[in-house]
Parts: sequence; C-alpha cells; structure tokens
Amino acid sequence: MKKYWLLMIFILFLTGCYDRIELEQQAYVIIIGVDKTDREGIYEYTFQIANPEVGTSANGGSSEPATEIVSVEGGDILSATNTANAFVAKRMTLDHTKAIVASEELARSDDFMRVIQVATRSPQLRRTIQLIVSKERASEFVNNFEPLIEKRPHKFYQFLLQSGQEIGFVPDATLHRFFQITEGDADLFLGIYTTTILEEVKKNHDGVEDDYIAGEVPQQGGTSTQFMGSAVFKEGKMIDTLTGEETRITYMLDPTVDMENIMATIKDPLDPNFLISYQYRQKKKPKISVDYHPDKPTKINVDVYFVLEVVAIPSLIPYPSDTEKAEKLQQAVIDTLTEKTDELIKKSQTEYESDPFYWSLYVRSAFKDIPEYEKADWHKKIYPNAEIDVHFHVQALEFGKTIKDFDLRNVRD
Repeated sequence: MKKYWLLMIFILFLTGCYDRIELEQQAYVIIIGVDKTDREGIYEYTFQIANPEVGTSANGGSSEPATEIVSVEGGDILSATNTANAFVAKRMTLDHTKAIVASEELARSDDFMRVIQVATRSPQLRRTIQLIVSKERASEFVNNFEPLIEKRPHKFYQFLLQSGQEIGFVPDATLHRFFQITEGDADLFLGIYTTTILEEVKKNHDGVEDDYIAGEVPQQGGTSTQFMGSAVFKEGKMIDTLTGEETRITYMLDPTVDMENIMATIKDPLDPNFLISYQYRQKKKPKISVDYHPDKPTKINVDVYFVLEVVAIPSLIPYPSDTEKAEKLQQAVIDTLTEKTDELIKKSQTEYESDPFYWSLYVRSAFKDIPEYEKADWHKKIYPNAEIDVHFHVQALEFGKTIKDFDLRNVRD
C-alpha cells in the first residue's frame, strides 16, 4: 500500500511539466503594433516574430530572414495572437515582447485605454514592456524597420532604447509606469516617440543636438528608424509631443527616474559664432519641496545639483585658465537650463494643466486621505496655479584632461 502512495506522490510532482512546450516549437514576438480599423472595437495587430538563430554561430551562413511579420484583426492582443497562430507554424508567445507600438492616431483616440488594458490581465505581457508611439501607422513602422549593423532585431531595439534613455533623448516608458501614473489621476506619462518617415527640417535648430522630435533629426545613411522625444499622455490619452531637449529636462527634474551623463551644447557666451559642448552629470536626485495652500497658489521649489564638464571649446577661448571667463561660461549654462526649464513648465501649466515631473508625490502628504487629495485636484487646481521656482547649482566645473588649448597664432604663419 505504501508503494502506491509513494507512486501517487511522484505523479503529483511530475504534473508541473504537462503543458511544457519545447523552445523550437515557440515563435517569440518582440514587437506588437496596434492600429485602428474602420470597424468599432476591432483593431489591427502586427506581430514581429524574431528568428533566434539569426546572428548566431549556429546559423552559419544561412540566408534565413531575421524576422517574420504578420498582421491580423481582433478585439484585443491575446485573441489576435491566437488568430495569428492559425497560419504561423510555431506557437506564438509574448513572454519576450520588448515593446508595444501604437500609431499616433490610436494613441490620441479614446480607444487607446481599451486596447492597452489587456496588459494588466495577461501574465504573458511583462510590465517592463516599453510603450512606443509611431507617427505613422504601427504596421507601416514595423514593416519599414530595417536594422543595418545589428541583424538581431530584438537586440537592436534593446540597445537603441537603452542608449536613448541613458542620455535622455527618449523616456523610460514601461507599461508599469504608464498604469501607475494613469491610475494615480495626476501627472503626465511620457511615451517614446518614433517614426521611419524622415522629413525635411523646416526650422533652424542652431546646431542644438536634441531640439528635435523623431523624423526631424538630419541624417545621411543608416537606418531610417528614429527614436527622439516623447509622446505626452494625460489620463490615458496622447495630447502632444515633446522634443528630445524637453524630454531631457523632465529627466533632470523627475526624482523617480535615473539619468546618466548628458552631452549638450550651448552658444559660446563670448563668441556666439561657435558652440560649446559639455557633459551634465546629476549625481543625486533633485530636492523638491511643495508648500500646499488650499486658498492660495501652492509653492513648489526645486533645487537641481549637477557637475559641469566642458569637453569642447571650438572658439579656443581660454576658459580653463581664466577664472572670470570660466564663471561667465558656468553662468551661461545655468541661464540656458533655467530658460528652457521655465518654458517647459509654463507650457505644462497653461497647455497641459499637469506636469511630467511626477511632483504630485510631494503634495500627497498634505492630505489625510485619497478622497481629500482627489478633491483638491492636482490637474485643474493645484499645479496650473502653482508658483514654481527651479534653481540649478553647479557642484563642480571641470575641463577634462587638457588645461590649455592651442593658440592659433603660434601654429599659423
């Protein structure tokens, strides 16, 4: 009798493998594109499926395509995935999906929340998936995507988005952050903005490297896919776009995100014909204080501390060796950052009536419970009318390894 009981116990442990699917039987979806259709409640889903063997030594010199792209219509992501399994040889899985790409048309519509809410229910879709908005239809974006050097598309997305987020060109736009901000009914969520349609730059950017949105960055050669700037979401719906420069400013002022070194440029304060390049390093979170008043404007004070390292001085003005000139350069950087920040804050207060900096976290302690906080209304009452002061403080001014630049008078006759 004991033998039978032992056999039954072993069988119970073995049941954990009953639904196992071998790796070679699975199709790994890396990107999901979503578009509107002419039918209400029905959307077009485009799946980019990775070929895991491409780019590996096991693949050798095979001419197999790096991906397979299929599109189907459905009411939600999961049902569309099952429909696509009718003609995809392997079983599609969403466990390794890197991003969901929504067309700007869909993101600006009331349907967007209906589409994206399935991500909260499915265990297949991870909360770390990045939310991307494409200027064109998502199906067009996915089909036009052609990585050149990195043949593995999942790695290309990973590297490109990671580098863009580290330098602040695009935001960290995980689904978790989207639902967190949207359900909190305060603040603005920033999604990644992208396109494969390159346009002629109409305005003069004065050589500033990040004052663009995707599609505007002047380039020659390379892939046509550009990630630059962010899509602004308010209450789960896209309302505007921010440039790469404006996105970087939100990184400087948002204490909930991590930021690496930023390379930026300003006009040379002593010779405006040239630009000066510098690295901005923010080693600690900004200091934010919110003084809430129910019967008068709330006061928000922000102090940002950073290290300034000048890396290129094309004018060859001796800033490193001249203290007075160095102070003028330092002040020029502070003035430029302050001016750009004030412009963004003014736009967020007047046009958006909410902030992309997640500052509502610092006012919630002024209320005894959630209903009282919601009644105060961060969106329409507190933030739009707040008096905001942002101060930038340079902790250290550095000039790299070279103390003195060339003197052109000594090298030219």
